[in-house]
Amino acid sequence: MFQVIERVPEIDVYNLEGEVLKDVKGEIEFKNVDFSYPARPDVKIFSNFCFHVPEGMTVALVGESGSGKSTVVSLIERFYDPQGGSILLDGTDLRNLQLKWLRQQIGLVSQEPVLFGTSIRDNIASGKDGATLEEIEQAAALANASSFISRLPKGYDTLVGEHGTQLSGGQKQRVAIARAILKNPCILLLDEATSALDAASERLVQDAVDRVMLGRTTVIVAHRLTTIKNADVIAVVQHGAIIEQGKHDELLQSSIGAYSQLIHLQQMHQVEESNEDVDGMVTRLSSQNQKPGSYKLSRRSSSFNSESAASMHSLSLQKTGNEPTTRAKKGFFLHWCRPKVVEDPELGQDKTVAPEVSIFRLALLNKPEALIYLVGALAAIANGCLFPIYGLLMSNVIKTFFETREKLKKDANFWAAMFLVIACAAMVVIPVQLTCFSIAGNRLIRRVRQLTFKSVLRQEISWFDKSENASGAISARLEGDAVYVKSIVGDTLSLAVQNSSSLVAALVIAFTATWQLSLVILAIVPLLGLQGLAHVKFMKGFSADAKVMYEEASQVATDAVGSIRTVASFCAEEKVMQIYNEKCRSPLQKGIRQGVISGFVFGTANFVMFAAYAFCFWFGARLVQQGQISFGDVFRAFFAISMGALSISHSTGLLPDVSNAKSAVNSVFALLDRRSKIDPSDTSGLIPSSGSVVGNIEFRHVGFTYPSRPDVKVLKDLSLFVKAGKSVALVGESGCGKSTIISLLERFYDPDTGHIYLDGADIKKLQVRWLRQQMGLVGQEPVLFNTTIRENIVYGMSGNVSEEQIVRAAEAANAHKFISELPDGYETCVGERGVQLSGGQKQRVAIARAIIKDPKILLLDEATSALDAESEHIVQEALENVMVQRTVIVIAHRLSTIKNADLIVVLKNGVVAEQGRHEELLRSKDGAYATLAKLYTAST
Repeated sequence: MFQVIERVPEIDVYNLEGEVLKDVKGEIEFKNVDFSYPARPDVKIFSNFCFHVPEGMTVALVGESGSGKSTVVSLIERFYDPQGGSILLDGTDLRNLQLKWLRQQIGLVSQEPVLFGTSIRDNIASGKDGATLEEIEQAAALANASSFISRLPKGYDTLVGEHGTQLSGGQKQRVAIARAILKNPCILLLDEATSALDAASERLVQDAVDRVMLGRTTVIVAHRLTTIKNADVIAVVQHGAIIEQGKHDELLQSSIGAYSQLIHLQQMHQVEESNEDVDGMVTRLSSQNQKPGSYKLSRRSSSFNSESAASMHSLSLQKTGNEPTTRAKKGFFLHWCRPKVVEDPELGQDKTVAPEVSIFRLALLNKPEALIYLVGALAAIANGCLFPIYGLLMSNVIKTFFETREKLKKDANFWAAMFLVIACAAMVVIPVQLTCFSIAGNRLIRRVRQLTFKSVLRQEISWFDKSENASGAISARLEGDAVYVKSIVGDTLSLAVQNSSSLVAALVIAFTATWQLSLVILAIVPLLGLQGLAHVKFMKGFSADAKVMYEEASQVATDAVGSIRTVASFCAEEKVMQIYNEKCRSPLQKGIRQGVISGFVFGTANFVMFAAYAFCFWFGARLVQQGQISFGDVFRAFFAISMGALSISHSTGLLPDVSNAKSAVNSVFALLDRRSKIDPSDTSGLIPSSGSVVGNIEFRHVGFTYPSRPDVKVLKDLSLFVKAGKSVALVGESGCGKSTIISLLERFYDPDTGHIYLDGADIKKLQVRWLRQQMGLVGQEPVLFNTTIRENIVYGMSGNVSEEQIVRAAEAANAHKFISELPDGYETCVGERGVQLSGGQKQRVAIARAIIKDPKILLLDEATSALDAESEHIVQEALENVMVQRTVIVIAHRLSTIKNADLIVVLKNGVVAEQGRHEELLRSKDGAYATLAKLYTAST
């Protein structure tokens, strides 16, 4: 801990030394820059890289994924420093400028927008200190975010959830853009800032961004023509070097140039607007009377084809209670489980108090270690007896000093030998005691964490939508609860057994010496016990409250660390610390109260103990004076009782741990006992007798609201049929319910009304694990795990997966080439959430992960939105190959992605506005789809 506290970062935002330029013009220059990421020092990103951005100009960086575009943005923000060369702002090396001031001059909107788990108002306001509501609303209006925010019941005060997961991708992006607009920066960095927006939103937001860019130095990282074509300078980056730059029209003059080829690839995927615009197509199709011919999406044969096409009758189902042969890892689904609306913490938050749990239930968890506990308990009993025996020896030693010289010498040797015997016994029993209880306790920690994590993974997705179940809180439970639980069956239990045996042995010795004195002192012991019980009662309430408070603080820390680039770019370190301190203030105040009460209890316990000593001496003296007992009997009883009292005082010191442990035990078992509404580990559902599916999907009068927002209707009596082996594209504005359909199909949630059928069977009756095994999902924001590329690709697969299968899946996703170029190849660790890869590279690995699964149903939620034109072209072909004889649901807002679908469904406000093929929908000039098509064409 002190290493972290004392560590001085190489790039320190709190270091206020450095230059502050009086007038920022905005000229940026990279001079002979060498750079490789610290996590992969052997992979050279830039070597002698030179790049110039004139003041007030807009420069667009284009190129394939992984070419170094986003690295330019990271270096300008000083997230990293180059190993060689220099980066200049208005002729001054960035390393010579004050870091906090530098980042205040820069506005950043990233490809994967990161929001904090606070309100929309606070997220936008983080772009500027002391921002007024008027300024926030103005920034939201410029980012085209005010319309959807105003429709929320709490408006700008609506909580966005952990990492903004309660908003759709487009909504998150617009809030992030509003945050950057409010900052009013001198330099604007846009890293795929509009990639998550639909055509209508993109056009409006792009207009807003264009206005913000006026007079500012702007660096754009993008692959869409509509985003980059108006830039003052376009630079093509390839393998860490600029191979071509110029204006859009200039670069297009070279037919063999890199930029010209990228544009050509992109235009190949657009609607035939190069020969005929959408308006003309709409007019032509509207004038035709004949029905269009049957149209099917062109698909090539693939090695990933299903073995055979099943017939289209309903599934023959059978009940099963056995484990399925294919086992999917549950963690894969948790990252695609977030709802696409915002959360109101006052609604649907059924916080329940953990019920009291008997300590015997915890003991049952430790049943496999019963023999170890038995050995440890015997050692603890022996250790406990040593203290009263020590008291007995002390009383005899004192008595010895009153004997004659000859007898003193003889008895002194004997009692000294007895002390050595006690020392030898202690040397044996204490290590055995501590070792046994430590082994049993650590095994329990592992078991509790495994069971708790297993229980977490089996919970339905709506459980994760609640703030108390955010990732930071869950991590705190897994870490803290298990440790507290261990304390009650480890150190606490060990000392309890030891001290109990010590007390019993002390009383036996004392009663043997003088029953009169011992009986009086025994009457005082319950007073100490009553104080202990009162203390436990108080501490239990404190522990439960403090536990929740520290979980909230832990969540703030988790959000900040997970979003450290966003925190750094907006210089929000002090603001995050302020929030963290506020979360820690209540536990601190309660801790002071705890300390006062604990001190009073411990002080009173010691007062009673010493008062007992005083009474013991007084009453013993009376008994000696009356001739009922001897001097030696008083000392034997006194020392024995003293050792027993010492044991009780030790036990009193354990009371805080006991109360914390009881609270942790209740929390653990509350989670273990909770029955998930949609349990992926439940094997009691139905599976088809053939073990495969045909792929017919039907939504029949489906109504749905997210549990966290029951007053917002997402889907309203939606009916939709997807024919087996066909592709269906869902289009519509952000937040209209497209991703919700995928969430319902994956059974992340269940509909409130209506039914969803797979081959005629209600999916609620199907085995959840088997159902999800039939589906491959590629989301808009690819989530990779902090392990190797190989393990990410095979994630969720059962059994052994051959190297050939992995390579084929990567080749199909156009990922094999860049993976092979890495020094460690498929063994390269991608870092937390895949931070070591570019956005496009992450997306291709995610696609490979879906391909290798060989699913019968493919769900693509903006699967190619993060790819450059060349990669998109190749991956789109790969996906079309994989789509052969599979039911496919595609969510997209690019016409190039959806126009060849067998069926296009336009959603608006949770209902199907219209559906049909591309040409059919364009017949209606005023139709929703035709309108979207026109917007898309206008933007391109």
